[in-house]
Amino acid sequence: MTTVVPTSEEDPALFVVRFTSEVSWADAGPEVVESQVKRLCIEAQECIVMGRWLDLASLMLTSADLIFSKVSDKDLECIFTVICNLVTKPESLDESLEMAKLISTKITQQPNEKPALRLKIMFNLYNLLENPYSRFFVYMKALDLAVNGKVSEHIISSFKKMDDFLREWNIGIQDQRKLFLTISNILKDSKSSAKDSFKFLTKYLATFSGEDAHTMGEAKEEAARTIIEFVKAPDMFQCDLVDMPAVAQLEKDAKYALVYQLLLIFLTQRLDAYLDFQAANSTFAEKLWSCP
Repeated sequence: MTTVVPTSEEDPALFVVRFTSEVSWADAGPEVVESQVKRLCIEAQECIVMGRWLDLASLMLTSADLIFSKVSDKDLECIFTVICNLVTKPESLDESLEMAKLISTKITQQPNEKPALRLKIMFNLYNLLENPYSRFFVYMKALDLAVNGKVSEHIISSFKKMDDFLREWNIGIQDQRKLFLTISNILKDSKSSAKDSFKFLTKYLATFSGEDAHTMGEAKEEAARTIIEFVKAPDMFQCDLVDMPAVAQLEKDAKYALVYQLLLIFLTQRLDAYLDFQAANSTFAEKLWSCP
């Protein structure tokens, strides 16, 4: 099998273009391979000379994507290291962001094909970026990849650094909500830590404090879920959910009022109050405890 081994002073990007185009066109015959390799290398050279880094990244990604299943993991890592390094070339942080979006989108398009390697490439890309929002964007794409590729175990350890990440990224409320909810869902699905899943759910709900009723309404389903997770947790006995506006809105809600009532019982009343509630709402209680 052909292996990526640079042997000259050729620009690494040109070398990767040459290597990937040779592999991707290998079945077309020597003459076709030669003409295609020449064409792609000329195009890549023009991009380098003109400083068209986004176009160069797009060109390289097209060939790299075609050979993902044809070369070794080591070769793929080398190829994508060169591609990811292109984000350091532009003087404009906006252009670097566009390149990061392009690269991360391409890497995450086939999450079931070598997902652990793809995730490793994503974090290599993350570490090359200077712009905080670019880093956040790539991190969110990495979360999606981890979920869709079923390799969440490789990313859960990073959640412990979330406070540091948030200070670095300085992201807005909408991005915080998406982040917290995604992390909570990952933790819940992986069954790694109910407490940590609950913690990120409450962080999500806290972002709705001060919002109007319409916006607050977006959080109703997750507020109810948070209450249910608290009630069903065997090792959580106190919480400040009742003080959260996103939770308090459920008190008179047609769909979730019983969930809110259950929270009050668990926090402020005794067993007999729950037994009365269960007797009066047997269908609701049965459904609640039968859900995973």
